[in-house]
Amino acid sequence: MSPTIYFIIISSLATGTIITMTSHHWLLAWIGLEVNTLAIVPTISTKHHPRSTEAAMKYFLTQAAASAMILFSSTTNAWATGTWDITQMTTPLSNTILTIALAMKLGLVPVHFWLPEVLQGSTLLTAMIVTTWQKLAPMALIYMTINNLPPMILFSMALLSSMVGGWSGMNQTQTRKIMAYSSIAHLGWMMVIASITTNILTMTLLIYLMMTTTMFSSLILSKSKTIQDTMTTWTTSPTLTITMMLTLLSLGGLPPLTGFLPKWLILEELTTQNLAPLTTMMALSSLLSLFFYLRLSYSTTLTLSPNTTQTKHKWRFKTTKTTLPLSLTTPISLLLMPIMPTITT
Repeated sequence: MSPTIYFIIISSLATGTIITMTSHHWLLAWIGLEVNTLAIVPTISTKHHPRSTEAAMKYFLTQAAASAMILFSSTTNAWATGTWDITQMTTPLSNTILTIALAMKLGLVPVHFWLPEVLQGSTLLTAMIVTTWQKLAPMALIYMTINNLPPMILFSMALLSSMVGGWSGMNQTQTRKIMAYSSIAHLGWMMVIASITTNILTMTLLIYLMMTTTMFSSLILSKSKTIQDTMTTWTTSPTLTITMMLTLLSLGGLPPLTGFLPKWLILEELTTQNLAPLTTMMALSSLLSLFFYLRLSYSTTLTLSPNTTQTKHKWRFKTTKTTLPLSLTTPISLLLMPIMPTITT
């Protein structure tokens, strides 16, 4: 891809998201989502491989259907109320359709089937964009309409996402699919708190973005596309191996790493709202996700696979990729636990 085309695509990607995040009119928000979708589709299919073309088509069809549902729900609401304001979604039918459409945009259960397939057909860099940047625009719409969205549907989707994300990630060997199911599980945690406290939702989203960016940056640097590939990471860079292990444990939500902070606050808030059964189920479902994070960190740092002399000296070759994104996001994704008292007060 030429630098000019790449610059246009990245600019369109950023512009579409910013238009959606800053708009108050439904048509403008819909235009932003469409610009965003049309920019990411060629990015997914850059490899000119049947898998990447298939992934781009799946992504396009899913996002187009979700955008059509958003337009339909906003039109129905405008027909009933006479306003196109995003914050004035008062028709119950429109709110239900909008909830399903935004869930499809994000990849929440039960409309999550496109996410693992799209990530598996993309490059690691494109997969990182899909699981991080592409969540911002739908999440902004959820943030603006959360007072009108039906809480029971959100709770149900959240619990199912957390459980399915954990269960489905257990039998995966591809790191991109593992990260896809990790994304689904984390989105479940965001949705369960969305209708209660938007402050914790925002904090959870930002921490998730940092941790996922760190993990994908580590996978890109080590070129690890399967669990088997992670077993030779220690020969490339011992520091990178330790970073990957700590990031995986942070994604799993183990203290004293950053990933424990949002789960702690969400469980505390759910308990305060007398949602004990939901709190228990969410806590237990996080154990499912923790299993495959621990399995990946075990294969990365705690095992030495059978290797040749060339593999042992693999670390001697200099890397050609920049480590700047990794060095910026790693401290945030691992060491934010001390700010807990500041957040709660």
